[in-house]
Amino acid sequence: MPFPVSRAAPPPLGEVLDVLEDVYGPQPPPAVTDPWQQVVLENVVYLVDDERRLRAFERLGAVVGTAPEQVLAAAPGALQEATGLGMRPDAQADKLRAAARLALDQFGGDLSAIRALPLAEARRALRRFPAIGEPAADRILLFAGIHPVVALDSNGVRVLLRLGFGEERPGYAATLRSVRGVVGPELAGEFGPLVRAYLLLRAHGRGLCRRSSPACAACPLAERCAHALAAG
Repeated sequence: MPFPVSRAAPPPLGEVLDVLEDVYGPQPPPAVTDPWQQVVLENVVYLVDDERRLRAFERLGAVVGTAPEQVLAAAPGALQEATGLGMRPDAQADKLRAAARLALDQFGGDLSAIRALPLAEARRALRRFPAIGEPAADRILLFAGIHPVVALDSNGVRVLLRLGFGEERPGYAATLRSVRGVVGPELAGEFGPLVRAYLLLRAHGRGLCRRSSPACAACPLAERCAHALAAG
């Protein structure tokens, strides 16, 4: 599905996503969608791939349980059976405890109350948890079906910037807002297309469109990619 060459504007995002789906296949839906469980998934291990992170999450569930009360009641060694699958297991165990304490103190152990909050308040509530910045908060809200926001991880932002969507600005938050402002209208504010975009753009950023040594020669989007065209 080749694109005609254009240096003036990025290709339509819908076409980009169709091409990526041809390359990577339809992406499986998120394995974890509950807001609290997503917080746990984010904090259970540090600097690992998706498969290892999910394995650590499942290990935590099997050994300790993932409910806030279970996390707080667990012995340190039990938590580290899961956090030890990544780096800094002690620090990750501390983050799990801090998250569990906040969930109990502020939400009675049930984050479903976030579903009733407006977007800005829901973001603020989630960002109080360890390791949850704005991108992670938006992903949680999207995957949980709470707010249909344009959620992007760093891979997706990089892909879109290289294709010409938005501008790189001082500070990641400003860059993220620039990209979201361009792609948001094309995704119609619907959960399904937004989740699809998140997953496919992430797959491409982790696959051909890597941060270093991108495989532009093999990329089916290269003829419409500002980065690839500039690189020659």
